Amino acid sequence: MEEQLYRYRARITRVYDGDTCTADVDLGMGVWVHGEKIRLARIDAPELRGEQRVAGLAARDFLRERIHGRDVIIATQKDKKGKYGRYIGDIWVVDASGGMINVNDELVKAGHASYVEY
Repeated sequence: MEEQLYRYRARITRVYDGDTCTADVDLGMGVWVHGEKIRLARIDAPELRGEQRVAGLAARDFLRERIHGRDVIIATQKDKKGKYGRYIGDIWVVDASGGMINVNDELVKAGHASYVEY
């Protein structure tokens, strides 16, 4: 049951790059947190600057197409924030058949990110 405690309904309001977004998060009982930054767990996408710019823009656009403005489920790691103060989590969307798709894994499968260990 504990693994269910850190799953939240949310709406993605901004996608910054291929592994960072901003969400309005429904904490339940009418309580919302607006503008929460989320760092996608377990993956690393190319940067938007420097030599990786073209790949970084492609990763960002891929992620935007899948989650921007959509209702999602965010599964965060208990009380864990990254070095920039963002919550770390997996993002799930509902597909056409009603199943759940892990967007973090989709980015890797599409070649826009790679798995990393922290």
